Amino acid sequence: MADTEVGTEVRPEVGAAPAEFDVTEEQRELRAALRRFCAQQSDAAAVRRHMESDTGFDATVWSRLGHELGVLGLAVPEELGGAGAGLVEQAIVVEELGAALLCGPVLGTIGLALPALVASSPGPLRDELVPPLVEGVRTATLAAPERAGLFDPHAITVGAVHAGDGWELTGVVPQVVDAAGADVLLVAASGPEGIALFAVSGTAEQVETDPLTTLDLTRRQATVRLREAPARLLAGADEIDAVLGHAFYTASALLAAEQVGGAQHLLDVTVGYAKERLQFGRPIGSFQAVKHRLADMLVLVEHARSAAEHAAWALQTGSDDPFLATSIAQATCSDAYYRVAADAVQLHGGIGFTWEHEAHLYFKRAVTDAALLGGAEIHRDRIAAAVLDHVRATPGVPPVADGRA
Repeated sequence: MADTEVGTEVRPEVGAAPAEFDVTEEQRELRAALRRFCAQQSDAAAVRRHMESDTGFDATVWSRLGHELGVLGLAVPEELGGAGAGLVEQAIVVEELGAALLCGPVLGTIGLALPALVASSPGPLRDELVPPLVEGVRTATLAAPERAGLFDPHAITVGAVHAGDGWELTGVVPQVVDAAGADVLLVAASGPEGIALFAVSGTAEQVETDPLTTLDLTRRQATVRLREAPARLLAGADEIDAVLGHAFYTASALLAAEQVGGAQHLLDVTVGYAKERLQFGRPIGSFQAVKHRLADMLVLVEHARSAAEHAAWALQTGSDDPFLATSIAQATCSDAYYRVAADAVQLHGGIGFTWEHEAHLYFKRAVTDAALLGGAEIHRDRIAAAVLDHVRATPGVPPVADGRA
């Protein structure tokens, strides 16, 4: 990124790089490789098998993504064991994983934990935790409160106290994505020096993860309970805002990419179905009403893709305000995914409502994704407030009455 030293600033320097984004041949090859891998390892039967298993995903498949394909740490610097590529490449990976509805700690490990670790100050703990996550031999997630994709320090529910040379954490964190089975938990807690981020072993006796019953069975969530759990300090009060700011911005951009992948897959499947399903001796895709619905779905997908790519590019290059770029992406992509998923179910007719068809799995993922880091309405309100505040603060521009244009 084109910002100052990693871990010291939340917001990259705006205007530090060109805003134009071009897809390279390497990125096309990366997408093709992921698509082939997912076709073999995450077909409909595999998704159902993994989501009904005890762990919720196949550890072997996850490990192959790390050590064989090397795609779990594309945005991680080479000195930490990553590929040293960028968030744009990481977003391509997540988009394809979302298209395949791959079961695994995609958001917890790739979207939250690794960005938080990368943004933390260099040290032995960071050097110890990152490489196994990049290799896919361990998993992690972030247990920190957020409000619509922004860190909320007022919602901290975990306390930290000194215990010998280390720390102990006590408290409860509700609805932690990918917490069940995570090897490492990055927990935000309030201590004597302020709010800080700590690393806790997910397998410690003092840590309990209670699985939650959620709409989306392909992505597990759990309540984390800590009772004097041993912890190590990762980021102190002086850098917690920068670290978690970077993590949540990155997660928002990658979640948007995942939503695009799911929406594109549903569009492709629905177009294929419309070409084959016959009514009155004609494919239903030949009827004008169906054509219009499919065209609307295409517009939604392309609009969402532009917003998601811009968010990843803006965070990688510092070419735009991350606050606005990620909110625009979330407002656009979460709404598009939901609407495309709903249309896909309807256009498939009765089969689309059945347990046997994949459409309902994507619909449930779309609904859940839209709520994870704030719904479209919340982000639109945030964007409007930010833009109108800027207009009111611009010299020579009269204030806007009642906050409305």
